[in-house]
Amino acid sequence: MYTLAVRRQLIAQHYLVGGDWGAENQRHSHHYLIEVQLQGRELDQHGYLVDIVEVEARLEEQINYYRDKTLNDLPEFAGLNPSIEHFARILCQQLRHLLAAPNLIALQVTIWENDIAWTAYREEC
Repeated sequence: MYTLAVRRQLIAQHYLVGGDWGAENQRHSHHYLIEVQLQGRELDQHGYLVDIVEVEARLEEQINYYRDKTLNDLPEFAGLNPSIEHFARILCQQLRHLLAAPNLIALQVTIWENDIAWTAYREEC
């Protein structure tokens, strides 16, 4: 099994809703570290699992969309608590649809909210 991963950093804001989480209920920023992992069993004719330049470009597009925004205000978070779990799923599904990579069998997005807290969401392709 081959795995290719790309990391990027992002600062965005959110505030949690639906419970009493103290300071987390107030708008605040996170310096997110986002890692995208792509997996597959076969390489293409060039010896690539997927073109890393394309992965970097699609991820950068998504990072630029979320950068310096409040997640609560974005349509994809409508009706959702903007947790890192939801954020990881949304980003994973967006990237899955943006990447042209027939050799992939899985895509995973891991998001670190800080040095000790992270979540991951994985989809089979």
